[in-house]
Amino acid sequence: MAVILYSPTSESGLQKLDEYLLTRSYISGYQASKDDLTVYALLSGVPSDKYVNVSRWYNHIDALLRISGVSGEGSGVTVEGSALVAEEAIATPPAADTKASAAEDDEDDDDVDLFGEETEEEKKAAEERAAAVKASGKKKESGKSSVLLDVKPWDDETDMKKLEEAVRSVQQEGLFWGASKLVAVGYGIKKLQIMLTIVDDLVSVDTLIEETLTVEPINEYVQSCDIVAFNKI
Repeated sequence: MAVILYSPTSESGLQKLDEYLLTRSYISGYQASKDDLTVYALLSGVPSDKYVNVSRWYNHIDALLRISGVSGEGSGVTVEGSALVAEEAIATPPAADTKASAAEDDEDDDDVDLFGEETEEEKKAAEERAAAVKASGKKKESGKSSVLLDVKPWDDETDMKKLEEAVRSVQQEGLFWGASKLVAVGYGIKKLQIMLTIVDDLVSVDTLIEETLTVEPINEYVQSCDIVAFNKI
């Protein structure tokens, strides 16, 4: 189903977008898509900190574009009161990054003697550089996943605000917490439903649940966690 939003180029549009993203990590669905690119393209820069949810979403999409790009098709998004920017503009790397890459290439070229005979030391240095480049390439190719997690409390007396604070206090490389909301499950009990994005090579969701979210001190609030959705980005 297509999403209809107001133009985020105005204060009222940003406010509505901030409210829309309160319970969502992306414009549509559970993974970054062309819908996110459409809205991202309309913003000239990082939104004001007072729009907490928009700023969080913007920084996340910006990071995805720089690291691995966005491939999801999306549901289709219509932004009222603005001229949409072509998606190809987003696919083009920032000019500053291109210049930086060219400068790095020039520096690498300075280390190579094109006309002299290669010594053992130079050969070893070249092999080390090649290995570093290869390792760097593998790291950039590391995939990402978007995960929707159900976090269940012990009972209806559990402080859900403290439960969420405890969950979000978990910080590690490759783990990014997203939007959340409380969902009623019956008998006055609510569960926390929270989005997270992980770098697959750095974070295991099963390990995160078994060794962090359901052990001390967080298990004071958390009884169990279940993976509701798991999508590759």
